[in-house]
Amino acid sequence: MNTPFTPTSRRNWLLTALGLSAASLSPWLAHADNDNDEDFEHEVSSNVSLALAQTGISGHVVVIGGGMAGAAAAKYLRLWGGAQLNVTLIDTDASYTSNIMSNLVLTQQRTMASLDYKRDVLASSYGVSLVQDRVVSLDTVNKQVLLANGTPLSYDRVVVAPGVEFMAAYGLRVSDYDTKTPHAWRAGAQTTLLANQIAGMANGDTFVMTIPLAPYRCPPGPYERACVVADLLKRTGRSNCRVVVLDENANIQAESGTFQNAFDFVHAGVISYQSNARNIQINSDTKVVTYAIGSGATQTINARVVNPIPAHRAAGIGAGSLDANDTSGWFATAGLNNSLDRRWAMVNPLSYESTAALGVHVIGDAAQCGLPKAGHVGNQEGKICADAIIRLLGGGSPDAAPVANSACYSPITSNTASWLTAVYQYDTSLGQIKVASNGGQTSGGAAVESASISSRNYTQMGVWFNTLMKDTFA
Repeated sequence: MNTPFTPTSRRNWLLTALGLSAASLSPWLAHADNDNDEDFEHEVSSNVSLALAQTGISGHVVVIGGGMAGAAAAKYLRLWGGAQLNVTLIDTDASYTSNIMSNLVLTQQRTMASLDYKRDVLASSYGVSLVQDRVVSLDTVNKQVLLANGTPLSYDRVVVAPGVEFMAAYGLRVSDYDTKTPHAWRAGAQTTLLANQIAGMANGDTFVMTIPLAPYRCPPGPYERACVVADLLKRTGRSNCRVVVLDENANIQAESGTFQNAFDFVHAGVISYQSNARNIQINSDTKVVTYAIGSGATQTINARVVNPIPAHRAAGIGAGSLDANDTSGWFATAGLNNSLDRRWAMVNPLSYESTAALGVHVIGDAAQCGLPKAGHVGNQEGKICADAIIRLLGGGSPDAAPVANSACYSPITSNTASWLTAVYQYDTSLGQIKVASNGGQTSGGAAVESASISSRNYTQMGVWFNTLMKDTFA
């Protein structure tokens, strides 16, 4: 018998899926059949045959972007909204390449193919209509999305989950990132290029990476990358190599205790961490990097490999050059980039509806709502947004007390890892989402990191990742 999902049962399901437990301080871990990559890829492509809810709600929701946030939103709109709620998912690519775990491609512990996720199950099991094309405009007045092929798509509500685009920085051109100094902060060809460059490092060579001012995608990710690159250089016998981290922030942005320990002890003598890095300039041809610490004198590094992670913003603000002044893209012309720095979309955290445009919901890395920009968070936002849209289409109001969980694992060596987790709740007095002071995960309104770097964490990392990807794409 198919039991319809009510708003209350959806919320209870969310709490269960988030793994909220007053007794546990470990990140969200739901059931996974195994943590073998090949077996999991087979599971994702199989038909899971979950029954759609019977709600009687009708309408058309268009989802722009099929990454972690957009795919989760599309799946759960159909699963919870029912067969009469039409959902169209638009993405420029036929599949999604996970940024999560992509640092392990640099160390040759994973392949790019193992991070590729098709969206076929969203269509076959849930009835999501898939469209591979590029959005050229979003008409929020007439409620219409225009595709590059000239097709207009009308909607009752639209979910915007475009991810991020990267801005020119450090004296580099956009083409430099693709061919000489890859940021590899979107998994793909640049990841392969950076892996090849690291593989070519020899004794005494220097790897330099930069970290932009927050907010940026995946707060612990750059520090994790420094660790796994340092570990690779050591275990492959390349002596006297250095990994120099030039962080524009005043301090480590996530898992500060874990990464400080990793820099000072686990990878002592290899990693050199510099906070408050300023005036960073990079010669893409010679790989000479100049910078200053605070207001100090200019310093110079002769690097073999340079991995500059530039500042980024919601994708669709610019239209090619990614100059800071370029706001000619569809996201900006629709007025969605209404944060103070004009880089992100401000949203109502109860529904993720844009504060600039009615009927437009912005989720994932493009939104600014009090949650970190990360893949697990995107999955959570997709579900909360889907629940809110279903309530709104049914004539109701969004859940007044949404809860979200943020969890991630960070590899520190080839077989050890750490983790970070937090629970977020809506604060009615502030009208914002913030880290909970209760909720079973924290004691004082702060994220919790693992007490140690361990091989057990590394094993659990695979289970967490596979479960998360299955929940999003299967």
